[in-house]
Amino acid sequence: MSVTEEEDMAVESQGATIDGVVHHRAHVNGTDLHYVSAGTEGSPVLLVHGFPESWWTFHKLIPMLSKHHRVFAIDLRGFGDSAPADAEHTSAIAARDLEALITALNVGSVHLTGQDISGPTTFRVAASQPELVQSYTAIETGLPGFGLEMLADVTHGGAWHIGVLAAPGIPEMLLAGRELALLADYAFPSLNATPDAFTAEDVDEFVRTYARPGGFSGAAGLYRSLLSEGDEIRDLAARKLDMPVLAVGGFSGEFTATALQQVATDVTPVVVDGIGHYVAMEAPERLTEALLSFYREAESRK
Repeated sequence: MSVTEEEDMAVESQGATIDGVVHHRAHVNGTDLHYVSAGTEGSPVLLVHGFPESWWTFHKLIPMLSKHHRVFAIDLRGFGDSAPADAEHTSAIAARDLEALITALNVGSVHLTGQDISGPTTFRVAASQPELVQSYTAIETGLPGFGLEMLADVTHGGAWHIGVLAAPGIPEMLLAGRELALLADYAFPSLNATPDAFTAEDVDEFVRTYARPGGFSGAAGLYRSLLSEGDEIRDLAARKLDMPVLAVGGFSGEFTATALQQVATDVTPVVVDGIGHYVAMEAPERLTEALLSFYREAESRK
């Protein structure tokens, strides 16, 4: 089905925006999702952010990609300007949101491109509904059951924020009202290796969305999933993805490729050297070049 006027409408931006994008709200899978669109020609691309991010993490890519593709960038449930998630939120629910949105957009199968904590969510879409996905790109991510959950093991160098976000009630207790300090003093500088990748305006935009009521609800659900869904992801991966897959690493090197090579038959690895974790913010031109080349190659195989 296509999105009806009642289900999807262009809206004014509630925060930062860029020329050439249209902001939308869509009611799908029992929630309201905010996304932006740009470009009028070419095959569709769906960009899916991680944490601590929103669609804005792709704002440097969108003008370049939309010269060649119809581009959509979403705020996942519980992130950005989409509706908050409830306490039972999981990556499986987030995946169904994406599946419903892709179907409702009525643009055919998409080049599904996800990063960071959206890796399990986007993998679920590619594995469960391959007819919706003409290619799959994973950026600086991995999969539970294939090593990603080790990032929560602080005794072996894991990140403390994963356990904090996954613990019921703790994000609201410890992080609410401290969004600027969390992002500007910890999350961005600790994983960013590119001076000036984040402007003050960028930080303000990300802080705005996490400071709203329920601003951490989406991340909390996805991190809880990460700690418990390994067996389910392994079951989904029993039949390997057969669409073209691009695995992009930044500071993590080939970690993403190593994970995806276990669950897909056709993986192209790319490492963007000299940067940190935030590939779309730190190296937008190099990432765009890699994506456009991969999308062209994927389409040539159809």
